[in-house]
Amino acid sequence: MIAFPIVKRAFRMKQRLPIALLAVALLAPGLRLSAQDAGTRMPEQRFFEWTDLAFAPTEYRLRRRAMIAQLQQTGGGVYLTPSADGATSGGTFRQENDFLYFTGLELPQSMLALDAEEGLVVLFAPRRDARFESPSRPNHFPGRPLADDPDLAARSGITQVRSIDELERYIEGLAADGRTIRVNLGGPDPSAMIETHAIQTLNSTFGLVHHLQSTHPTVALRNAYGEVARLRMIKSEAEIALVRRSAQLTAYAIMDAAGHIADGVMERTLEAEFEAACKKGGSQRLAFSSIIKSGRNSLWPWRILSAHYDRRNRAMRDRDLVIFDVGCELDYYSSDVGRTFPVSGSFADDQRDILEMVTAISDSIIANVRPGITLAELQALAVDLIPEDERRHMQAGFFFGHHIGLAVGDPNIRDAMLEPGMIFTVEPWYYNHDRGISVFIEDDVLVTATGSEVLTAMLPRTPEDLERLVGVRRQ
Repeated sequence: MIAFPIVKRAFRMKQRLPIALLAVALLAPGLRLSAQDAGTRMPEQRFFEWTDLAFAPTEYRLRRRAMIAQLQQTGGGVYLTPSADGATSGGTFRQENDFLYFTGLELPQSMLALDAEEGLVVLFAPRRDARFESPSRPNHFPGRPLADDPDLAARSGITQVRSIDELERYIEGLAADGRTIRVNLGGPDPSAMIETHAIQTLNSTFGLVHHLQSTHPTVALRNAYGEVARLRMIKSEAEIALVRRSAQLTAYAIMDAAGHIADGVMERTLEAEFEAACKKGGSQRLAFSSIIKSGRNSLWPWRILSAHYDRRNRAMRDRDLVIFDVGCELDYYSSDVGRTFPVSGSFADDQRDILEMVTAISDSIIANVRPGITLAELQALAVDLIPEDERRHMQAGFFFGHHIGLAVGDPNIRDAMLEPGMIFTVEPWYYNHDRGISVFIEDDVLVTATGSEVLTAMLPRTPEDLERLVGVRRQ
């Protein structure tokens, strides 16, 4: 074993050295290094040296104005939306969707306030970023101002940037004036959304609501889910471009992973191939945990499969079907795509029949997507298309599809008429435990002025084309 000389000497002398001096002897090389680096210490960092707005400031400004207009039309009030807390044990920061949508900023422990009566936008943020501070390691953690950084207001377009320390006094003023506070409770039914978890801090919607109810019990609280949904359902051209890229990347990653399908291959191996292709293609993270399931696993929804630690990793067999329900996230925007492949490379006759039925239902739904129709009407259409003897095996309730964007479950209003710029999935499921067959096809669809565009059209969906992808490695 090799030991550094100074360490050897220190331990030989440990009987005569006080503990403090022994520590100095052990750490002396590091101390000398710090002294040498003292004159070249890293300068204080600036927020926009590390990040930038995904879109032009004007886009965020228009979103804030539109939200204020929505609030004014539905009773006014002050809309509050918190940012993520930024605490990490190694994970990469991921901003809360509503805060990101209205600001474009990756700020921790902050709050955005949109005042409908005054037409004001106020951003509360920490004066400095605690994640960039460490007294014991000043060279590696040189500090970073946030609210104290004048560039924050100048480049974000939010002129009122105040310290987060002023937030409580601001809320007290709203309560004293009898102002209504609006919060997005995550769904149209507030009673179903208020939960008891994640209430320790203001850096979550539930934490904010808990704080308001416990500290200001007389304050008028109203749900702003509908107002947020009306805005986020309709994507701008810049958002559409990102979702399109995310959907295409997921489609190509599925084709990559399909090349590894074979008898005896583990489900998790396909997950690894899919996720590697996403990362190589530029994806920062997954939109959700990949769902790749085969054989008997394919007959169960993800919520049941994930109830146990190692259930989602079986070896595929030749007569199995393997289902992909996967998506990547690219620059915060998600995709959600699904396909079914035969492990042997050829569908059995009964498997092919079911796949063709499900695909025909999906095709018919997509063909009817256009401005002016509602998701509820598309749902009714889907049910009518299912043969009566197969209806108990089909999942074609409201979750035959869902809006996507910053989340794979973007806010939406079920009875709203479709408008150009909306993006949602079409995904009729088939589960037949009696026959041991499960089939899934999912595509991402954009509503256009004249109909729709399938953002995942480059991914094959006929039995013959899906068969051709199995076991064929892409270059």
